[in-house]
Amino acid sequence: MPDYARYRCLKIEREGSLATVTLNRPATRNQIDRQFHHELQDVWRDLADDGEINAVLLTGAGKYFSVGGNVKGMQDRPGGDVFEEGEMIEPRSARKIVQNILDCELPIVCAINGDCIGLAATVALFCDITVCAEDARIADPHVRIGLVAGDGGAVIWPMLVGPNRAKEFLMRGNLIGGADAARMGLVNYALPREEVLPRAKEIAEELANGPTWAIRWTKLSVNKAIKDKVNLIFDTSFALEMATFRTEDHREAVRAFAEKRKPRFTGR
Repeated sequence: MPDYARYRCLKIEREGSLATVTLNRPATRNQIDRQFHHELQDVWRDLADDGEINAVLLTGAGKYFSVGGNVKGMQDRPGGDVFEEGEMIEPRSARKIVQNILDCELPIVCAINGDCIGLAATVALFCDITVCAEDARIADPHVRIGLVAGDGGAVIWPMLVGPNRAKEFLMRGNLIGGADAARMGLVNYALPREEVLPRAKEIAEELANGPTWAIRWTKLSVNKAIKDKVNLIFDTSFALEMATFRTEDHREAVRAFAEKRKPRFTGR
């Protein structure tokens, strides 16, 4: 069995053939830092290698699913650096979260229990079935800090809601309420907050106790089309995100965020 005790940002609990993975940094609203990023890469491989698990339930601890990355922390990074301490994300590393979710044969049900922003939205939307709180907000607001949506949003949003609607949300970075997200097909279900986790667990348990190989290979079949889109789009969107990290518009957006004011973009 994989060593789940090594995870510091994620809590992995097993109950029969169901594993529950909880984004477990509620004090920071489950903000995704460097360690968190690496754990989100590795956990899907560990779960896939666990012969006793047949389905996964993903959720967040506390009031938030996750607010995504640390925008204020970007202010102290050298141009182009993505994480603290000067560590860059390589394209191969950045792809791993998305690839490992898609390669994991286990069905993954996501309980979006609260606000779900940026990279967290990418992770949630790449899951197989999503159950969202009606009052939760979902967004990929890279553009609001002068960045391209390069970590997978440009792949999955158009597949779920169509290219024009996706371009509007990705180019404007607007928040979408859970109820609206369900109506447009961005998530499968929107329910009152207290019903989200029980309903998601019910679905995950059904899958965990269902016909294992029929379920896994159905996921594999559908994911072939999603993987084609990842291969077509991801490297370009990620490279362009890295380019926008070096723009003055990005630096101005981060300063404005820290100073709680509206940014003054200049196109530089």
